[in-house]
Amino acid sequence: MPLQLVTPPSEEPVSLWEAKLHLRVDFDEDDMLIASLITAARQAAETLTGRQFTTARWKQVLDCFPGPSLMGVPAGQAFSLPGHAILLFKTPVQSVVSINYLDMGSALQVMPGATYTVDTACEPARITPVFGQIWPICLPQIGAVSVTFDAGYGGAAQVPEGIKSWIKLRVGSLYVHREEIAVLSRGRVEALPFIDGLLDPYKVAFV
Repeated sequence: MPLQLVTPPSEEPVSLWEAKLHLRVDFDEDDMLIASLITAARQAAETLTGRQFTTARWKQVLDCFPGPSLMGVPAGQAFSLPGHAILLFKTPVQSVVSINYLDMGSALQVMPGATYTVDTACEPARITPVFGQIWPICLPQIGAVSVTFDAGYGGAAQVPEGIKSWIKLRVGSLYVHREEIAVLSRGRVEALPFIDGLLDPYKVAFV
């Protein structure tokens, strides 16, 4: 997926205090370990869902603007994914910072914000030129177009509880089982089937 992380999130969805409370850990010696496990669990959850949890800035790189550029919204359809729409592969999108492209002279240009429209209510978010505009002609070269945007629910308080619960449960597993395999002395251990289901409502189906 042509995504580059420009500015990482400034906070995790689950704080160190919340994770230690879940783990029933009341000492400080493992704070660095637990903090790293929170980050690892958050990254795994973001990969599984296609989402950004706390605010971060991303750049999506394209080879060209999608076409045909004169295609409009199909008549009579209440919702569509037009062929000329750019779809952003990280959600939820807060805002588009800029759309940059290389013109035919290999000069970097910034597309004026008034010439395109962004639908952040859709997942994935859609970007098209406004009515009466078309995408500019860009250099026929790989990586000629890029969209920089901010994504995420906001701060940690805005992240849904189902996601936070999954992260805490995954941190618990990583904290207890610190190696690749677990050697069991007796009995059989089975995964709880509902755990990964906590993320199901938040998974985005990218087309």
